[in-house]
Amino acid sequence: MTLKQRSLAIGLALAASPAFAAGTPFSHFTPMTGDVGAGTLPEAAPYRLSSPHFSQPTIVARDVAQAQRFDSGSYDMHTANETGPDAGRYLFTVFETGQAGIQRTDLRTMITTTIWSSPAAAPAPNSHVAFDASRWTPWGSFLTAEESWSDPAGPASLYGRLFEVAHPLADPADIDLVHRAILPRIAHEGLAFDKDNNLYFVDERNDSHIFKFASAKPNATSGDDYFAAGQTFVLRVGDGTVKEATGAATWIPLTDVNGVALPGAVVVTDPNGLAAIDGRATPKLPAFLGTRFDRPEDLEIKSLKNGRQMLFVAATTNHKVFSIDLSRDTVKLFASQDTLDMATGQPAGSAFRNPDNLAIDAEGNIYIVEDQPGGVADIWFARPGTRTMTASPRPSASGPACRPSARKAAACTSTGSSRMSPTSTCSIPPAASIAPS
Repeated sequence: MTLKQRSLAIGLALAASPAFAAGTPFSHFTPMTGDVGAGTLPEAAPYRLSSPHFSQPTIVARDVAQAQRFDSGSYDMHTANETGPDAGRYLFTVFETGQAGIQRTDLRTMITTTIWSSPAAAPAPNSHVAFDASRWTPWGSFLTAEESWSDPAGPASLYGRLFEVAHPLADPADIDLVHRAILPRIAHEGLAFDKDNNLYFVDERNDSHIFKFASAKPNATSGDDYFAAGQTFVLRVGDGTVKEATGAATWIPLTDVNGVALPGAVVVTDPNGLAAIDGRATPKLPAFLGTRFDRPEDLEIKSLKNGRQMLFVAATTNHKVFSIDLSRDTVKLFASQDTLDMATGQPAGSAFRNPDNLAIDAEGNIYIVEDQPGGVADIWFARPGTRTMTASPRPSASGPACRPSARKAAACTSTGSSRMSPTSTCSIPPAASIAPS
């Protein structure tokens, strides 16, 4: 979604601020209330911030005329190079457009380079569209994927693919994009690896699903080996018939351990003659029934002190964030409009809308970014161990660079009550606690 490009950029700017580096307690946030009127803040400083320790530098300004490089716009999800000698130096962003691409920003020099672009626009046979996902792999490559797939009733499209850049720090002339065809076709959004190197992904639309890919070589040092063979599963909570259910869950296989579709799975052939599992149609069949979620979008994994890992899933349509305990295969509601607003003591209600992106900082704090129009969108903050959540900065919607949304900031306090707020301190209900138990 184009609305999330600025959200993540600001999230990264906040995480890199001196307040974060110094470990400043988040109880030092100043709670904020109210919305920011669209267009009321300057383009150079489009966010209202909750702390004097925060800053908001411009990282990339779009080359609208494409005079210097390919830049089709609609910047979407971001990631950094998380490993290697220059870890954290480069920021990768993708173009969610009809002619997709990938750009790389050197955060030392602040020079942005388009490292790869689709050779053609849709619907050409060699086109690539709607790059959305961005994820650094455990072996040091970059993954992206297309947020575009066909409905089961229609013909298979070209898209819905996962791609890998094996050497993302190379010169653009040496960049190769490889389709990892072992995964089902879906409209991709979030990607996340757990500590065992299982890859989680989602189909971003209503009545869709959450998936896991378990490689036959989880400790592979290249994508060629990692994606050579493995098994894909869909998440089923309970018996799979209740939408956005919580409780005990199981992972239902769609393929065998080599990635071959199980009998009865829906296999389609795209216009280029490539066969693939239809990840949208197959989980709706009784034998492969997966639990339906409305617009599952971003994914993030948090490691707890006891070694367990929690997979957080933003489900946009019904204003929910879920947590999945990957050790116990248990799904809980982490945040929703029923979560209490610490500013009022009442349910947050419509103040908490359209959670889209997620981020986790170095201290384990979780950020929930809304997909809303300028002036009303928030970045919510969830503090681990205290059941607290709150919101972060808003920009105005004064120009192209801040078209995505407007955000406001708020704070979390160390409290055990069940509250949250987009503009002030807030807490998560006990059922949504992320503290170890």
